[in-house]
Formats: sequence, C-alpha cells, structure tokens
Amino acid sequence: MPLSEHEQRQLEQIEQALYREDPKFGRLVRSSDPRVHYKRKLAQALIGVLIGAGLLAAGVVTRHVYLQAAGAVILLLSLVWAIVSWRRHVARVRPARTPVSQARSAEPARSGQTRRARLMERMEERWRRRQEGDRRM
Repeated sequence: MPLSEHEQRQLEQIEQALYREDPKFGRLVRSSDPRVHYKRKLAQALIGVLIGAGLLAAGVVTRHVYLQAAGAVILLLSLVWAIVSWRRHVARVRPARTPVSQARSAEPARSGQTRRARLMERMEERWRRRQEGDRRM
C-alpha cells in the first residue's frame, strides 16, 4: 500500500533529521536507496547516449563505418538501459494493483497468493466441476 503525501513528507523529514544527526549512517542508508540507484543509472545512461551520439556523428563526418557502428551500438544500449531502469523504478514505486483494477476484479485478491497460484486454483476448480458433472450424466 503506498504512503499518503502526508506520510511521505513525514518520512522525508525523519530521513533528513537522521542524515543531520549521523552523516555516516545517513550515507550508508542512502547508498541502499533505490531512488539514488535509479538517478545514478539514469545519469550513466545519459552519458552513454551522449558518447554514442558523438561517436555516431564523428563516424558520419569522417566516414568511418566502425565509428558509426560503435556509436549506434552504444547509443542503442544506453537507451535500452535507461528504459529498463525506468521501468524497474516505476514497478517499485507504483503499487501492483490500482483501485481501478481492484474494482474490475470479480473475486477479491487473496493475500499471499500469486497470480499464477490463483489461476491454477481456478483451473483445478473448473476441472473438478467438470469431472463431477460427467459423473452425474
């Protein structure tokens, strides 16, 4: 369940007070913060995009195919890395089920069960009903 805005502000104030009181511990905690890792990965991907674009442009100007190929590969990999990092970050930040999808769901979500387990349970229930139906005929 995501935190409300008021709870998020309170958490940020607590974190800032912790960083002021014990900077060494604050750096240790911050180094494990996924937001910091996301920003670092995004910055690295941006640098990769710039390097790739530079190599690609240099290859076009000098007409060296290997520079163009290297630039294109670095550019493409950097963009993929940025998109994958962004998707992982969004998956961590957003809740798994939104209120809209919960309203559409016919059966309530069971805690501790994965989607696959619920699917298997429904299939087993259908199979059981089908077998019982055949016996009655």
